[in-house]
Amino acid sequence: MNLPEVYLPALLRGISNAGELGRLVAPIKPELATGEGVLSLNLEDEVLGAPSSLAEALKSAFKEWKGAEPKAIVLGESAYVFANNYDDLQAMAQNGIGADVSEDCRQRVVVVTGGAQGFGEGMVRSMAKTGHLVYVADLNVSKAKELCDEINGGLGHTATLPIEVNVADEESVANMVKAITQAVGGVDVFVNNAGVLKADSVKTMTSKDFEFVTDVNYRGYFYCVKAVSKVMEWMNLGSEEGYFTDIVQINSKSGLQGSNKNGAYAGGKFGGIGLTQSFAMELVADNTKVNAICPGNFFEGPLWSDPDRGLFAQYLETGKVPGAKTIEDVKAFYESKVPMGRGCRVADVMRALYYIVEQKYETGQALPVTGGQVMLK
Repeated sequence: MNLPEVYLPALLRGISNAGELGRLVAPIKPELATGEGVLSLNLEDEVLGAPSSLAEALKSAFKEWKGAEPKAIVLGESAYVFANNYDDLQAMAQNGIGADVSEDCRQRVVVVTGGAQGFGEGMVRSMAKTGHLVYVADLNVSKAKELCDEINGGLGHTATLPIEVNVADEESVANMVKAITQAVGGVDVFVNNAGVLKADSVKTMTSKDFEFVTDVNYRGYFYCVKAVSKVMEWMNLGSEEGYFTDIVQINSKSGLQGSNKNGAYAGGKFGGIGLTQSFAMELVADNTKVNAICPGNFFEGPLWSDPDRGLFAQYLETGKVPGAKTIEDVKAFYESKVPMGRGCRVADVMRALYYIVEQKYETGQALPVTGGQVMLK
């Protein structure tokens, strides 16, 4: 088969959609794909090698399928199985299409980078409780695994899966997206949350620190969208109704206004909004929406509150807050700047995220969630 291996499961997931959400897809040994419920196809090489022709051939075959949706498809020497949720998918992939499965609602596949702590962890916990299959993508994969074990154990089913990624490394990002696509068939919502911050004066900041922040926050966003947008294109190519897949960058209020002695971070976030708008204009042709959320300060998270490396400690050390003697002084200073009188919380960001995903008529936006600290003109 001439078709790149990574894209076939995404095409099949798109074709298997019911209105807005396809079934999960995983490879299966051809000998296990036997009996009732198997769609077998032999297509010409010219069809297999042409994306649009392959999509049309597969969509036509699914339409002509008699009875319920096929449980599996055999295409040449490859075979794939379909299921509504991850646990059933694993059972069928290991035991064949005769495995006992449930009829649970279909799971939306979500990826959260930097998902093992902070805002990312909060988003993972929220979406896992609402029926999503969430990949916790993090450089600290052991911490991601601990989080997944805790969540899955509490829910009694697989709602989260750990996966290692370094968003500042293009190959690492590509491998992550490929692994997810081959395991479950694609990505419905990609949350680009991973980020780092090093605060310093432009007069003293090292090039190494500037590049570190830029590599993760700016280039990393580019690498992620480059990899996942191709998979989303194939999902939408297969969909009869048309998926609206989503890419959401967790940006910052620092992407909407400058930040004193924090230029590397703010600059990367400003650039991220430029990328969001540009990606949105291009990827709308694939029914992929691209938006950004710009949260205010998450004071309770490690980015701010870590006693050694957090922003409160950094700002105290660099003298960013005049007259501050303690970390508590720095925190009180920043809380006083928010009209709502408090920092941003995970629940605030989740309301914005669910809105962005559920609405079907907005792309290229940067949505502030700042408690009134930043107001758009």
